[in-house]
Amino acid sequence: MLALLRERGWTLGVAESLTGGLVTATIVDVPGASVVLRGGIVAYATDTKAAVLGVDAALLAARGAVDPDVACSMADAARRLLRADVGLATTGVAGPDPQDGRPPGLVYVAVSLLGARHVRELELLGDRAQVRAGAVHAGLRLLVEAMGATDSVPADAEDRRPLG
Repeated sequence: MLALLRERGWTLGVAESLTGGLVTATIVDVPGASVVLRGGIVAYATDTKAAVLGVDAALLAARGAVDPDVACSMADAARRLLRADVGLATTGVAGPDPQDGRPPGLVYVAVSLLGARHVRELELLGDRAQVRAGAVHAGLRLLVEAMGATDSVPADAEDRRPLG
């Protein structure tokens, strides 16, 4: 995944909720990650998703934080705030208890790339650690699939400027 980003000259920004930095840590474990990784933002609390990432507060109030549109908004924010070509996001319920009426194991991963959004719903089984690890794996897999789906050039620098 890092080789594909490096090959294309693209950078990555990450926004995480239930994974709490595990996606970013997994990427950083690979030597040379600094060539492509711009950074990661952990927005664990729902109000932090609105305040820091700019996720629409009305969307969060209506649907909660565990939602495909929230995941896409988080991925867009990671790309823009971190001035990256690609944004990756995770949101979901690690458990053991439900959140906002959503069951443990319900996860959304999203990628924002070249003006397109890719999102996947997951129903992961296992304990908290297994759900979080599954979310990391699924997010990175979706990233590779999204990059493979395009031969286009990255969004221009104007599209990557920070919000605000």
